[in-house]
Amino acid sequence: MNEKNDRAAWIKARGARCSLPAKPRAFPPRLILLGAPGVGKGTQAELLCAEMRVCQLSTGDVFRAAKSLCPAERSPAINEALGCMECGELVPDEIVLTLIRERTHCLRCRGGFLLDGFPRTVPQAEALTELLAQEHLRLEAVLNYTLPLAILVRRLSGRRTCADCQAVFHVSSRPPHVADRCDHCGGKLGQRADDQPEAVHVRMAAYVHSTKPLIEYYADHGLLRTISAEGEPERIYERTLAILDA
Repeated sequence: MNEKNDRAAWIKARGARCSLPAKPRAFPPRLILLGAPGVGKGTQAELLCAEMRVCQLSTGDVFRAAKSLCPAERSPAINEALGCMECGELVPDEIVLTLIRERTHCLRCRGGFLLDGFPRTVPQAEALTELLAQEHLRLEAVLNYTLPLAILVRRLSGRRTCADCQAVFHVSSRPPHVADRCDHCGGKLGQRADDQPEAVHVRMAAYVHSTKPLIEYYADHGLLRTISAEGEPERIYERTLAILDA
């Protein structure tokens, strides 16, 4: 049975301890993951974590978990972030940065880390660079997974989501056992509005516009590693390892 770290120190902060101790390394892998929606970045993160025994530090997981924390376990920054999200607003850079600083011990972990969902902007990247320098830490690489637009549109527009439990299927790569019905709860499957082809094109254009300066920032710092996300996850993972080994 494979053990899985609950990442309590990252999710809860405030002195929480993870369920599994990190595997100490002389040169801990410290990586940032980039990639458009639908590119398969999450799958690669899972494979990297399983193989390298590092934690995936996702800011999205922090926000999702914060909703279920009791008020006593929430920091002021978490409360501010939740307030922004409830109003449908983006969480400002300064609040996100405060959340990261509250979790600096995770960046110092002797097992390394995979940062996912942060940074999203050049100011966030600059602040992270400064924070890592203060902690005498150095990034190993920024992994940027890419796919042609036509493949991304096909992947996202083929997704079907359960109206009840929100489980996700795909008409070709992961079809349900019974057409239009969730394998888990029997709920009706449907296509989300933002998974329709026209909406996907808009999302991709927005992603490219917002991420291009960040990609250029890390390219200028010699950290960017671009990886084709075409093919099976195992093949993509092999490319990732080859780039990291190089």
